[in-house]
Amino acid sequence: MTEKTTVIIIRDRDSVGTATRDITSGESISVSTEGREYHIVARESIRFLHKIALRDIAPGERVYKYGAVIGEATQPIAAGDHVHVHNIQSLWGRASG
Repeated sequence: MTEKTTVIIIRDRDSVGTATRDITSGESISVSTEGREYHIVARESIRFLHKIALRDIAPGERVYKYGAVIGEATQPIAAGDHVHVHNIQSLWGRASG
C-alpha cells in the first residue's frame, strides 16, 4: 500500500505546508520537496487545507507557502504548529520596507 501525501509543499523555501486531510495532534508526518525532507509531529490538530509549520518560525519572520510570502509571524511558531490568523498577519496593503 502506498502512503498518500499528507502535506503539500511546492518550494524548498516554504516554511509551511498545506494539509491534504485532517491531521491529528501527535501524528508524525514525513514529506519532501526539491530533495529536502521534513519529519515533523503535529503539535495540535490541523484541519484539511490548513497550514502546518515545517520548521520553527520566529516572530516577525516572513512565512512562505507555495514559494510565496503569505504573511509574517506575530509570535513564535514551532515546527508542527497550526499556522493561521492567530499567529501570522498578512502583509497585503502594508508598505514594504
